[in-house]
Amino acid sequence: MKNIELPFRRRRGAGRPARFSIAFKTSVLYTVLFSLVFAVSVGWMAWTLAARTERFQKLDRMSAFLAERLTRPDAAPFDFDSFARANNLYVEIRGRAGKPAASYGLRPDAAKRHNEAVRRLDLRGAQALMRVVDRENLGFADSLTPAGFLVFLVLMVVLAACFGAFRMRKMMRPVYDMTRTARSISASDLSRRIDTVRSHDELKELAETFNGMLDRLQKAYEQQNRFVSDASHELRTPLSVISGYANLLRRWGGEDRDVRNESIGKIVEEADGMQRLVERLLFLARADKQAQPVHWQQFCAGDMVREVAAETKMIDGSHTIRESVEPDVFLTADPALVKQAVRAVVENSVKYTPAAGTIELSCRRAACGAELAVSDTGIGISEKDLPHIFDRFYKADASRTRERKGSSGLGLSIVKWIVERHGGKIQVESRPGCGTKTKIFLPDRPE
Repeated sequence: MKNIELPFRRRRGAGRPARFSIAFKTSVLYTVLFSLVFAVSVGWMAWTLAARTERFQKLDRMSAFLAERLTRPDAAPFDFDSFARANNLYVEIRGRAGKPAASYGLRPDAAKRHNEAVRRLDLRGAQALMRVVDRENLGFADSLTPAGFLVFLVLMVVLAACFGAFRMRKMMRPVYDMTRTARSISASDLSRRIDTVRSHDELKELAETFNGMLDRLQKAYEQQNRFVSDASHELRTPLSVISGYANLLRRWGGEDRDVRNESIGKIVEEADGMQRLVERLLFLARADKQAQPVHWQQFCAGDMVREVAAETKMIDGSHTIRESVEPDVFLTADPALVKQAVRAVVENSVKYTPAAGTIELSCRRAACGAELAVSDTGIGISEKDLPHIFDRFYKADASRTRERKGSSGLGLSIVKWIVERHGGKIQVESRPGCGTKTKIFLPDRPE
């Protein structure tokens, strides 16, 4: 026997993928960027200072060697010009008056910066200055001044900040997508969704939440449209019948007593049916707005089931009504709503159970609550219809249509809301030709 169980309070899934927060990723991003800037700057500064120190030491050794050759009277003849050319130097000796006395090597380009060393010489009692210039051009690193280095450091920080801003903009892309999507959404088009990002952070969760909200809005909008359409269809039928019999009564009712009685009976019957339909529509409308009051109190569920069974026996003489009730089964709930739910299930059994069939109501204790059940020997429900029997205005196969049994398709929807509101669940077991059994599980205390 096919069965369907509808739990109305579901637990949220505990397992979620690990995610890194935006604050954490932002901190890591900028920490790495500025650490890189600091490391590059310090490393480049250390390398530059080491290179400059090495060049100055080399130039100082060269100038000391030349000064010794020039000041020693017993020094052997030395080719200063060849030495200067071989070491890419320019050596210039100036007298006391500052005029060049001698020069060796090629003159450096005056438009470019070069390292140089200056030494005082005592040439046989005469004072002179020796200027040794390294003809190798200074590179960017060697020629950089402290002010230039500061500019370079600021430029590195700005580039790091720009790259960080680019990465942040990429991480914040779902926010821009949500803005564009929200602007493009209208009542006529709720199908737009946000592409979720691959990273697991608050923005992905926000995008998924926004998409979920749109799904719920679209579903609610479609349900509202379907609800209005179905309600209009359900109200149109009795209004058409009332209008037709009213016209018949106006034409022939005054002279024909049978026509008058038939017309009045049908008008009253359809008006009563329409009144029940409107009451159910108003109930569901209040339920959707969370405005349907629930009066919690403790009562005996067994007594309530006996009352429903007694009322059913009184108005239905074509079926065998049985009851099986355990004593002292108490619930804390709204007795009027619970009774309305059980009565709606019983009414369905009465409608879809052939004459001389059996309908049984039962009440027994269950784990942390009570089980209220209604079983019948009726025509049953097909497997394809079973998952949809609690949908509003749902119409099953031809054997269960409104024309045959007078059902509006709202009774079980109300049952669903009542059970859901009390934190319970419904289990339906049915098969065509084998009857239906509906079990309602309610907790003994409200959640």
